[in-house]
Amino acid sequence: MTDVTTDAAATRLRRSALHERHTAAGAKFAPFGGWEMPLEYAGGGVLREHTAVRTGVGVFDVSHLGKARVTGPGAAEFVNACLSNDLGRIGPGRAQYTLCCDDATGGVVDDIIAYLHADDHIFLIPNAANTAEVVRRLRAAAPPSVTVTDEHEAYAVLAVQGPRSAELLASLGLPTAHEYMSFSAATLDGPTGPVELTVCRTGYTGEHGYELVVSAEHAVAVWDALFSADEAYGLRPCGLAARDTLRTEMGYPLHGQDLSLEITPVQARSGWAVGWDKPAFWGRDALRAEKAAGPRRTLRGLEAVDRAIPRPGMTVHVGDARVGTITSGTFSPTRKQGIALALLDTAANLVDGDLVEVDIRGRRAQMRVTRPPFVQPSVK
Repeated sequence: MTDVTTDAAATRLRRSALHERHTAAGAKFAPFGGWEMPLEYAGGGVLREHTAVRTGVGVFDVSHLGKARVTGPGAAEFVNACLSNDLGRIGPGRAQYTLCCDDATGGVVDDIIAYLHADDHIFLIPNAANTAEVVRRLRAAAPPSVTVTDEHEAYAVLAVQGPRSAELLASLGLPTAHEYMSFSAATLDGPTGPVELTVCRTGYTGEHGYELVVSAEHAVAVWDALFSADEAYGLRPCGLAARDTLRTEMGYPLHGQDLSLEITPVQARSGWAVGWDKPAFWGRDALRAEKAAGPRRTLRGLEAVDRAIPRPGMTVHVGDARVGTITSGTFSPTRKQGIALALLDTAANLVDGDLVEVDIRGRRAQMRVTRPPFVQPSVK
């Protein structure tokens, strides 16, 4: 892991409104999606930050995530005709995981959380590196009555994750009782006055948690309020390295690795995020055809039998035959073993429990095919 804060390239990266707070906390930074973001913090490191989220509460600055707003008469209907999941399954005040797919190929442009405020108001959170492309595609397709606004740097997002996250937020007077994948407007009493924010029951760790969306100018006030709380919550600031180990333990895909323009939701086993019966969405024909024919490869889980840590790009073998490629791989702090997501050829006819070998820098390591998650999620 490299600290890139002194690299000349870092000056061309966007920075979170919380950058000074991260620096004061001894953060090690890395470029991610065009932003300079905390990778891990001094006095903790990945293992302690990961454990804090599984046992107490961790706070991540994920302000690099994109933000876009779609408004106007028919906005929800328009978004529903573009993105994969079916907004008709939810109502106002609810959020939905969905995919922006390429219309011709069905490949994934990005995975997105859509927040349904009303029929004429949708707030989208795509990934950092893909925000401009998602906005471009939506704008190009939008009817005159619908406006698509890129608000990438206007808001900060803080992910408060862990079994004690509700206690922490409740101590600050914020709502915590709403259901998973729902959101609520709230007011935090800040040092210079009330701060308006949105409390979302979402997250990407598998733990009970929340994501706070607040205007960038008030991000510091929210961060300071969180870290003024009682240490009994086991609170730690957490970086993107721990976020990656946490999401991999859940088998959650990362765009650019487990999902991409070359990896469709059918191959990634993300068909649950596709409204197959909708009359229209980008990539519908290509995806329905692939689903009917059966994909040539599918995303599967692997757990190490030998002492080995798989990494993206490593090849998977059965005997002399190459049968796939690791897309995400790491050491699981919870399981104390290597785990991975891998695209495996369906022609290999592998089933859960089968043994394969992963080429780790010229050495073969045994791994077992399994179905994620690798750790039982606690979200409800």
